[in-house]
Amino acid sequence: MKTPTIVAALALIASTYASAQPADTLSKIRTKNEIALGVRETAQPFSYLDASHQFVGYSVDLCLKVVEGLKSHLTLPDLKVRMVPVASSNRIPLMANGTIDLECGTTSNTIERQKQVAFSSTIFVASTRFVSKKTANLADLNALAGKAVVATAGSSNIRQISELNAARKYGMRIAPARDFAEGFLMMETDRAAAFFLDDITLAGLVANAKTPDAFVISKAPLSVEPYALMMRKGDPSFKALVDDVLETTFSSGAINGIYAKWFESSIPPKSINMRVPMSPALQRAISHPSDSADAASYQ
Repeated sequence: MKTPTIVAALALIASTYASAQPADTLSKIRTKNEIALGVRETAQPFSYLDASHQFVGYSVDLCLKVVEGLKSHLTLPDLKVRMVPVASSNRIPLMANGTIDLECGTTSNTIERQKQVAFSSTIFVASTRFVSKKTANLADLNALAGKAVVATAGSSNIRQISELNAARKYGMRIAPARDFAEGFLMMETDRAAAFFLDDITLAGLVANAKTPDAFVISKAPLSVEPYALMMRKGDPSFKALVDDVLETTFSSGAINGIYAKWFESSIPPKSINMRVPMSPALQRAISHPSDSADAASYQ
């Protein structure tokens, strides 16, 4: 006789609990007075740990611009920022389950990923290439036929090279690496002949190697990779705020100083200058902000 009453009570409790939960990212941030940023440990110069074990980089600086926008929009001057290390293999699950709210790394905006997450306007345009030892004399993919190579697990790079390997029957043995540092080390210690990754990240790894002159990055691009800040899917209010902050950063010219700081100046921890001028593709993306995953949009 009491069952309907108990069921009704449980339903009321569940409804009350559900209504108390943040309905979107802005509500979550307002309720907790905290935003969780997904960051990388070795993705120089986008997102990495400096000598003081602080997360720094180009993507981190852009995320911190978003944080300033949130402080103003939500009237939270003391908004806390929690940095959460992520990897290629877990960044999307950690976004989906609410562990992180905005990812500040080197994530490419792809049509496949758009089925699971959302992306901001493009913040950088890269290409997939490979790094190898100069002494190996590996000029292109044909030279890698039958060899062991490595790419980061969960990355668009490992998907691309796997598809090319199958389509063109190169017979490469492709191993997944946990992160960028492990992938480069595998190539450096001859466990793999080449390491596939986005060219700008490879440039950072080479620049910080003990013997930078020992390595060479392949010339022919295998793809166009539009980097963006990643966030949860189906949250238009948060995406609108992120895009608005980025577009203001672009249109005001502030992006030029941020870019020069990380790509054309000496950066920590080794005071290395990557000397990478802003590409025409990125200039176009800044002049006409877009969250398109179509490579043709950046060519």
